[in-house]
This record gives sequence, C-alpha cells and structure tokens, in this order.
Amino acid sequence: MYPNVPNLHHKDSRNFFLIAGTCVVESEDITYKTAHTLQQITNRLGFSFIFKASYRKANRTRIDSYTGMGDERALGILSSVGKELKLPLLTDIHESHEAAIAAEYVDILQIPAFLCRQTDLLVAAAKTHKVVNIKKGQFLSPEAMKFAMQKVIDAGNNKVMLTERGTSLGYGDLVVDYRSIPIMKAFGHPVIMDITHSVQQPNQTSGVTGGRPDLIATIAKAAIATGADGIFLETHPNPAEALSDGANMIPLHQVEELLRDLIKIRHAILKPQS
Repeated sequence: MYPNVPNLHHKDSRNFFLIAGTCVVESEDITYKTAHTLQQITNRLGFSFIFKASYRKANRTRIDSYTGMGDERALGILSSVGKELKLPLLTDIHESHEAAIAAEYVDILQIPAFLCRQTDLLVAAAKTHKVVNIKKGQFLSPEAMKFAMQKVIDAGNNKVMLTERGTSLGYGDLVVDYRSIPIMKAFGHPVIMDITHSVQQPNQTSGVTGGRPDLIATIAKAAIATGADGIFLETHPNPAEALSDGANMIPLHQVEELLRDLIKIRHAILKPQS
C-alpha cells in the first residue's frame, strides 16, 4: 500500500516504501547531498522514496536548541531539492496556520506524535488535500489512532498514513509494541515504522535527547517482519555534527546495507503473486 503522491517511483517492485532524510533542513548542501544519495540508493534497490526534512523544530527540550534557519528559507531549500531531483517531499507542521503554507512546498504533511490528538491541526492539514501522515503518540494505544485518523477523513481527506514511533516506558525510554502494526493496518491505510525515533531516550538530565542507534536495524527488521508498509528514518552524512536528533540517526553510508537486509525479510514474507 503506497501513498498517492507525485514522483513516487518503483511502486511495482513489491518493496516497502521509504521516507528518509535529515531531521531538519541544515543547509542547502547537506539537504541536497542527503536527498541525492538516498535517491541513488533507492533507485538501485527499487524502492519508492519520499524525502523528508523539517523546516522548523518546534518541539525541543531547551530554548537554546537549534530550531531552524527560518521557515521561508528552509521550505525554499526543501522545495528546490525536490524539484531538481523530482522527489516527493514530506515535512511536519506544529500549528494550524502552518498547514496551508507548508502545503505549497511539499506533498505530505506530517503531524508530530505529541500533537496527534490536536483536532484543529488535523483538520487544517486535511483541508490542504495533501497526504497526512499522523505519528502515533507515545502515550496512545494503536486502537486510539483510529480517532485521530477519522478526524482527517471526516474533514474531507481520505489520504491518511499512520506511523508507529514507540511508546513511553517510564520517563526516559521508549518501547515498541509490534502489535500496533497489524492493528493500525486494519484501518485500511498505509502504516509506517519510524525506526530512528523509536530508539530515542528522551528526558535526559543534559536536556539533550539520547538514543540507541545500535538498535535501529533490530527495530527495522521486526517492523518489516510484522508487515509495515513503509519505513521512516532520519539520517545524516555525519550524525555527530547534526543540529538535531543526531543521537538516534543512522549514518548515511550505512543506509544501503540496512535496506538490503530488509529486502530479504520483505521477500521472505510476501505471498507469491497469482
């Protein structure tokens, strides 16, 4: 099951689709390099690929954390890269008034997990008639995501995707309940596994979110085995220098090896075509 967006190739490959990119737009050079490298990898392997980057990070632990270079400039870079490489684009929004603005630049609007129950935000995203990807709140059951999804549908937009990104385990960790994938797939829309935010360790005493990137591949393999339609990941040429979420990214040079491993699992569970 694939999202209905322009420039989405390889939909006949029977692979899962990939949403990947940097956490936030940092510069034109890093954005282009990351998108182009991922495009080359996915074309080689036959993956449908959507490039993602946030134009602004509104939800940060500390006020001195990097939030962005300015909305118009960041959206302009994102749009330029998408047009040059002919890629579908995803970005997230945090307030209702952002929906119409961001929709002029991208193909998919993403609702962050912390905001997945915000009715005004969901309705505003729906009214753009773009695909809306809703991340499951760390505090919600998969069954409860039906109501978030229904808000978008009831606002006149049936183009919805749902993303699992882990559930709070105490104050400083996340755990993934893989039952959520078949539960949410039963709603009839694409279900994605966010394999990098799922290894986050929030609420650290330093005020900077930690993570377990060594477990990214484990999370990803289990997600494909349980039937995820897509994989969401954040990457960077050098995660140690990333301006946001570097502690839970996969380095760009490791993405192809991971995808090759996931293809093997995907093909093992696919039913033969009649």
